[in-house]
Amino acid sequence: MKKSNILILMAAVVASGAYTACTKSAAAPKGIDAANLDTTVSPKVDFYGYACGGWMKANPLKPEYSRYGTFDELGENNREQLKELVLNLDPNAAEGTNAQKVRDLYAMGMDSVRLNEEGAKPLEKDLATLYAASRENLVDLMATLPGLGTFFGTGVSSDLANSNINTMYWGQGGLGLGDRDYYTEKSERNDKILAAYRTYLQTLASLIGYDETAANRLATNVINLETLLAADQMTRTEQRDIAAQYNVRAVADLDKEFPSVNLKHYFELQNLDVDTVIVDSPKYYATVAKALAEQPEEVLRDYAVASYVSSAAPYLSDDFINADFKLSQALTGVEEQRPRWKRALSVPNGVLGEVVGQLYVEKYFPESSKERMLTLVGNLQKSLGEHIDSLTWMSDTTKLRAKEKLAAFRVKIGYPDKWRDYSALEINPGKSYWENIQQAILFNQDYNNSDYGKPVDRERWLMSPQTVNAYYNPSTNEICFPAGILQVPFFDPEADDAVNYGAIGVVIGHEMTHGFDDQGRQFDKDGNFADWWTPADAEAFNALADKLVAQFDSIEVAPGLKANGRLTLGENIADQGGLRVAYTAYKNSLNGTEGPVINGFSPDQRFYLAYANVWAGNIREDEIRQRTMSDPHSLGKWRVDVSLRNIEPFFTAFGITEGDPMFRPADERVIIW
Repeated sequence: MKKSNILILMAAVVASGAYTACTKSAAAPKGIDAANLDTTVSPKVDFYGYACGGWMKANPLKPEYSRYGTFDELGENNREQLKELVLNLDPNAAEGTNAQKVRDLYAMGMDSVRLNEEGAKPLEKDLATLYAASRENLVDLMATLPGLGTFFGTGVSSDLANSNINTMYWGQGGLGLGDRDYYTEKSERNDKILAAYRTYLQTLASLIGYDETAANRLATNVINLETLLAADQMTRTEQRDIAAQYNVRAVADLDKEFPSVNLKHYFELQNLDVDTVIVDSPKYYATVAKALAEQPEEVLRDYAVASYVSSAAPYLSDDFINADFKLSQALTGVEEQRPRWKRALSVPNGVLGEVVGQLYVEKYFPESSKERMLTLVGNLQKSLGEHIDSLTWMSDTTKLRAKEKLAAFRVKIGYPDKWRDYSALEINPGKSYWENIQQAILFNQDYNNSDYGKPVDRERWLMSPQTVNAYYNPSTNEICFPAGILQVPFFDPEADDAVNYGAIGVVIGHEMTHGFDDQGRQFDKDGNFADWWTPADAEAFNALADKLVAQFDSIEVAPGLKANGRLTLGENIADQGGLRVAYTAYKNSLNGTEGPVINGFSPDQRFYLAYANVWAGNIREDEIRQRTMSDPHSLGKWRVDVSLRNIEPFFTAFGITEGDPMFRPADERVIIW
């Protein structure tokens, strides 16, 4: 089920006395892996190239990747672990058990012979319904037909103004290419992508039986309608304005003004009685209503068919999968399809995430790692409090409230205390792969809808334990670090403390700082969208944020393409804050002593090199361009080089002085947290 954009607010990276990050073994602690470095590059000129060049040369882009970095490397290791767990499940597991569901879902994805024999057959029943759809019942199908993702999405999440209660959101959607800018911004690259999209739509249409004329018509109708919709959608940057997307509307009033949407009936078909809904874009709502009322029925049907078949394509025959992959090639530059086992594994890993996660943590996540992470988090929390106290641009009134919010952080590490119940989800190998995916879609839709009007479950996790990432959720004021990221190179029990603080320590500080970035700062300690800042402090924050935006806006990430510092502002604030807070926490952990020199590197040098290694990676130009358009994270090179150029101890650690390319004059640096 596609949810409103405003729901996706969580931001991801990805005790007293003297204490350190880890209880180390008797062996000497590990420092920086010299193989990651490229010593032909000066750290004073290109720190990212110096710190990561060796790793990048040793890990060239594989054909199946458009970007490959240390996160992806750990993801590959995780996949191998998960594959072993899945393959070792009991082949005689009883029907209805979690083991049976995971095993059979994976097996269906691996059965290429069956999938190729079936072709488009799994779609026939639903396509017949769509071919007969009228203008009046199209919204009915949007509410009930799993896989139909036209026009908009709805979903339940906590009310931004009352974080204790779940409410309903309505959000923009319905674009096959995902982002409005592909349709609205004219460029040679966008023309190429739209041409590839047209070919993709024509191919899908031919695979379900359309002749050439009908396939061309469908592609034209879909692109024209999606271009119309895209014109009135909010840009990615505009979506960072939370207040602009929080529009409480009575369903009865919406239906009176826009009867073609018939939202009350839409929810009734999902067994919901919804009185009010939060609309993220009233302008787009009106555009959808007009399209539903005025577009020819043939156009609406073609659009619905294309959306439905596109959703199903990854779970059908190789012809459908190859069409889907060719579109990905145009978008990202990737050269080769991922192996079937990886694609098949991703399905139970997503659909049954906490089932697979439970298997994962039982084998690969020792309780000692959780204890060490709690120590690290405590150190970082104390350090961030010290940074708040020392701010010169913030008043004591706002500082007090900021520290109250910091103290109220909820910390989740490794895995949930209570596992999700999947007993209501049926996985039946007697049905097609796509039919089972549809069952999973309905299962998750019902799971989400069942929260409507109920108190928010603050114990629920928004990522599975095996995920290589981390997040901050403003509506619950929580930071979460799944077991999947708590591995080398981010967290190493045998590593030197400076290395761990520079890697996982910065990740922790990054997520904490999200509570105080341009979006997170708008939520109070209880997770409510509320203004707890004095006007003068808010003005000072925005002035500093604007300077940080300008730093990233000035970067040319590809020929003729500049970075979008406004889109990436929240992540850039979190990177800078994470670096500063983790460094202070490391220094505090030394209790006034000096850390050792290891393999010729000082503690400070190891700290900053470990941070850079987190973002080591190779990337294709097409992927750079796609991410710059749509990703709120800056590219790895700039997360290192731009962020570090604001930090004085970094200059000292590597002897960087005025005149060196990595140097930034003090009056041009931006320090927010």
